Amino acid sequence: MALINYAKKEIICKIVYYGPGRSGKTTNLQYIYSRLPDNRKTNMISLATEMDRTLFFDFLPLDLGKIGQYTIKYQLYTVPGQVYYDSTRKLVLQGADGIVFVADSQHSRFEDNMENMENMNENLKKNNLSIEEIPVVLQFNKRDVIDLIPVEELNRVLNLRNWDYIESIAISGKGVIETLKLISNKVLSSIKGKYSKKVR
Repeated sequence: MALINYAKKEIICKIVYYGPGRSGKTTNLQYIYSRLPDNRKTNMISLATEMDRTLFFDFLPLDLGKIGQYTIKYQLYTVPGQVYYDSTRKLVLQGADGIVFVADSQHSRFEDNMENMENMNENLKKNNLSIEEIPVVLQFNKRDVIDLIPVEELNRVLNLRNWDYIESIAISGKGVIETLKLISNKVLSSIKGKYSKKVR
C-alpha cells in the first residue's frame, strides 16, 4: 500500500523483486542503481543473511509525472532467494504495490521457479494482498543460456493471470530498464484511482 508523505508531497510506492535464488534479482537492482543519477537515488542498503541478502533503495523517477501536486517515489526491494528465509520474504513483501517476478530460464531451475511462484502467492495472502489485484510483471531472465526453457513453457507454468512479461539478460542490462518502466507504470495506474482524491 503506497504511503503518502504530506510534508514532502510524495507518494511512496514499493516494488518487490521476487524469485528464486541467483535468478537475477540483485543483478536487476544493481544495474538500475548504476543507471540512476546520484541526486535521484538514496544509498543502496544490503541486509545480509547467512547465505543470501536483501537489497533496497529509493529513487525519484524523472518521467512519471505527478498525482496532483505529489511526486512519485519508488522503493525497490529484493527478497532473499532461498525459501528457507520465508519470514524475511513475507516481511519484505508487506505493503508491496507491485511485483517483478524474476524467473530463471535454465531448465535446471524449472522447479525452483514454480516453488517460488507458489511461495509468493502464499506470502501475498499472509500479507492480505491479492494476486488478482496487485500489479505483477514477469521477467524471464538469462535468455542467453544454452539450457533454455522456451518462453511458451515459462508462461504456461508461471503466468497465472495473463501478466505482461519481458525477456531479459540482466547481467548485460537487456530488458532490465524495460521491466522497471513496465511495472512502474502499472503501479502508477493502480494507485492513481486510490489516491488522487487524497492528494489534491
